Amino acid sequence: MNMEIQIRGYREDQTGTDLLIHIPDRQLGDMLRHNRIKGAELRLDDGRHITAAQRRKAYATIRDIADFTGYLPEEEKEWLKYLHIIRTGEAYFSLSGCSMDTARGFLNTILDHAIENGIPLSEPGIERAEDMGAYLYACIKHRKCAVCGRDGEIHHVDAIGMGRDRKSADDRCSRKICLCRKHHMAAHQKGTKAFEQMYHVYGIVIPADPRSPMLGALNDISQFTLL
Repeated sequence: MNMEIQIRGYREDQTGTDLLIHIPDRQLGDMLRHNRIKGAELRLDDGRHITAAQRRKAYATIRDIADFTGYLPEEEKEWLKYLHIIRTGEAYFSLSGCSMDTARGFLNTILDHAIENGIPLSEPGIERAEDMGAYLYACIKHRKCAVCGRDGEIHHVDAIGMGRDRKSADDRCSRKICLCRKHHMAAHQKGTKAFEQMYHVYGIVIPADPRSPMLGALNDISQFTLL
């Protein structure tokens, strides 16, 4: 059983280190007593290697894709790793100890793959994204709602304006987001600020070169495991 923990404190003496840990949203007392569990394996996030949160997101997304395709999760994982290698030119890697940057890029690849192919996820894609700019761009590119994943349409956060021809207007510097009809209407009804606060998505300006590193820097609100 793997789970994320938070280290609340520690104490050292000559025999070693005592840790005070917190496991969010889990009550484990009965299991610990019933199985007489006295030991556990601890993987420390040193800020350089893949985090527990990244690993959880990657494996959850792999399982969702495997459920959709019918492959075993281990088979799907290997296929997706090679898809990432082909797309990026990166060397072969292991999810047990790759760098945070590699994990971040791999999550971009598999989320883009899921969005492109209409693969349903067991939780909103926004909850899996490490690179918010890349996720929002993928939703725009594949015309999928950034909130729910359904087929979507472009919502201009920076309005083009009444009376202007939307087909000829230059909107390259305007912030955009892809939303389904339901969430598109909600964005207009609630207003930009309230909608962003409710759904944690926002409009982005598409760079001239979509591979630009600035894409991932736009209002990046990625969260990592608290240590």
